Amino acid sequence: MTLESPRVEDGAAIWRIARDSQALDLNSSYSYLLWCRDFAATSLVARAADGDPVAFVTGYLRPDRPDTLVVWQIAVDETHRGRGLAGVLLDALTARVSPEAIETTVTPDNTPSDRLFTAYAARHGLCLEREVLFDGRLFPDSADGTHQPEVLYRIGPFHPTGASL
Repeated sequence: MTLESPRVEDGAAIWRIARDSQALDLNSSYSYLLWCRDFAATSLVARAADGDPVAFVTGYLRPDRPDTLVVWQIAVDETHRGRGLAGVLLDALTARVSPEAIETTVTPDNTPSDRLFTAYAARHGLCLEREVLFDGRLFPDSADGTHQPEVLYRIGPFHPTGASL
């Protein structure tokens, strides 16, 4: 297994992994192609021995807080789950980007993501704060008119102000 920046040609595989996760909000296939082009420096794919992507993490630096890495999506193909690959991807991405903080959103029913980010914060000895970022009523596209709230997880700071090295 290798970890590397995604390439545009990985967009279709990343889209399929996201779709098959049945936990992520699926974006358009076009958006995954753009993500692989425009945000490759803040994203990673895990490749199997044959070179095919089997997991990914996508992120970006917040324009108004360029020291904050927003983790947009993270998913592992069903055949590779249960091996800690999501945690490995998250560790590798934050080592590469070296942010001061991480932000992501998790819906209350997404237990695997809650566990992933809670374990990440604990493993790195970081503070984890949670607050509702977007109330479910703000989402106009939910089929039944309800959407779970998106809870903001803020992890950090990685390098506390005034800390000596």
